Amino acid sequence: MAFDPAFLDELRARTPIAAVIGRRARLTRSGRNWKACCPFHGEKTPSFYVYDDHFHCFGCGAHGDVISFAMQSGGQSFLETVNALAAEAGLEVPRQTEAARGAAARARTLAEALEAAQRSFVRRLSTPEGREGLAYLRKRGLGEATIAAFGLGWSGDGRGNLAAQLHEQGIEASLMAEAGLMRLDEAGRPKGELFFNRITFPIRDRRGSLVSFGGRILGDGQPKYLNGPETALFSKRRTLFALDRAQEALRAVSPSGKAAAPEPLVVVEGYMDVIALHQAGIRGAVAPLGTALTIEQLEALWRASPQPVLCFDGDAAGRRAAIKAAETALPLLDMERTLRFCRLPDGEDPDSLMRAQGAGTMRAVLAAARPIGDVLFELLSEGVHDPGPEQRAALHARLVDAAGRIGNKTLAAEYRRTLLDRFFETFRRRRTDQNGSAGGRGSGQGGASPAGLGRMSGGRPGPGAGAAGMVAIRRPVDGSGVRAERSRILTAILLRHPELLHDVEEAYCGLELPDGLRQVREHVIAWASTIGGDDDAPGPGVGAPALDSQALIDHLTLAGLSTQLDAVLGRQPLPLAEQVDAGDMPAEVEARWWHYFGLLNFERLEQEMQAALRQWVERNDEPSHRRLRALSEACSALRVGEQADEDS
Repeated sequence: MAFDPAFLDELRARTPIAAVIGRRARLTRSGRNWKACCPFHGEKTPSFYVYDDHFHCFGCGAHGDVISFAMQSGGQSFLETVNALAAEAGLEVPRQTEAARGAAARARTLAEALEAAQRSFVRRLSTPEGREGLAYLRKRGLGEATIAAFGLGWSGDGRGNLAAQLHEQGIEASLMAEAGLMRLDEAGRPKGELFFNRITFPIRDRRGSLVSFGGRILGDGQPKYLNGPETALFSKRRTLFALDRAQEALRAVSPSGKAAAPEPLVVVEGYMDVIALHQAGIRGAVAPLGTALTIEQLEALWRASPQPVLCFDGDAAGRRAAIKAAETALPLLDMERTLRFCRLPDGEDPDSLMRAQGAGTMRAVLAAARPIGDVLFELLSEGVHDPGPEQRAALHARLVDAAGRIGNKTLAAEYRRTLLDRFFETFRRRRTDQNGSAGGRGSGQGGASPAGLGRMSGGRPGPGAGAAGMVAIRRPVDGSGVRAERSRILTAILLRHPELLHDVEEAYCGLELPDGLRQVREHVIAWASTIGGDDDAPGPGVGAPALDSQALIDHLTLAGLSTQLDAVLGRQPLPLAEQVDAGDMPAEVEARWWHYFGLLNFERLEQEMQAALRQWVERNDEPSHRRLRALSEACSALRVGEQADEDS
């Protein structure tokens, strides 16, 4: 009795083969796979290997999938086995209607039509009419063995020769159209052969059954590559070129029965890239069929390997394909399956790179593939250079959205933290570089010193001053409990005066905070980015939306951070000397914030002071004066030891 192939595929996917075989044999881990003494013949040394979707015994040659194992070990018929496995998997066995039996028979007939066409294409390649196609393949560096192994062929001129040849075998034009070999007119009638004057590439499913063809035209004709249409056997979104061959390479076992060196599963863009990689010994290469990677193709990749490598061309289209693939994969990621990315040099594809520099270079590129977590920020921020506040806010939102797409909440939280850490680290470094280094416009270049700066902005440096005239600050004795309390105070001040974020965001994000405070920080920064604001605006409230304390606290409460808020503002209020209210002057509040920041990170405080001094010299305006004054007061307090003893 015939079943719909789609139902059998679903049954295999829902029935873990290791669990079924484990009832009959004692399985032990062998890398990603399992091994055991073969249940079909007596042996003392395990030679029976179980993979994701099949088993193989290197002793007696037994081979098959979960259905065939259940049949052989249980002594049941195919129908009995399918019914039993379907019941375990919670699947309803489709009724074998006359229509279903007819569809199964039709599928066999379509497969026969494709195989007949394949024999014709292969034969034509070695005849005078295929001379041009064969010359092209040889020019691309393919050997005879590779051409034969992949079944490459030549379609002919499309003038009815294939139709006539298949007609002699009882295959009519209507069947050829159903198999994807003929074009159809507007009325759905066969119109002419689909492939003509093209090199042909047989497309097989993951079990190695021929399901369609691809064709490459020679010369400047369009489209350069052509795939067969959707048929009862072929779905582009579910198929990967050469996956059947790649799976065999991934499962390779040495003659001794031990697993061979792992082969990477590599996704490239085209037929020729795949074939060139296989010929070079990189036999885990596959390609989608002219489309962006789909969910179904990703699922097929993960069934074969938990970490496929995506290797797209080094051009703009390749980068767009990488971004699209990453976005498609995010909701599907978990701790057991992910992606790696490798980037080719600009203008290169795998085939051209190997022909120019050899297979060793390509192997080095693949070996340097990086996890998606490392490259996702680069993919999403590509083209963002020296961004203004609007661009930073947009990128921040993209990063948060990307992490939020991951279904596994634990993994999503880790990605969010990683992406935002990279975000702040990247743009903090860029801004520091833009502010210049020692030796740029310095403290002695024009302009009057703001009140309260004394020798830090001009004249002779005081005792212990550094190269920029800064007085070196002695690091107080610190402990984890003290650091946690200082971090809490910093956060509490920002919750009461969020307008400070315009000036202190980068420094704040560079601190190591306890988990609870880190959660608060992430939500504060995300909230501020949606409110907006411009670092170059004249000051809080001028050219930037107001950042309101109560609105921020309400936002954090709605985000489920009530417990963390209580820890920051409730049970442990600010020390009396640090209590702030809405009437305090901005510079005074900022000076208190920088004071505690300096107790946590002296080196960064000095860097901020130098940057503020340069900015004031260059701009000589009120906001830069206010910022410099706040930093100056914080530095002065630390130098003379004000409040330090209370917190040490």
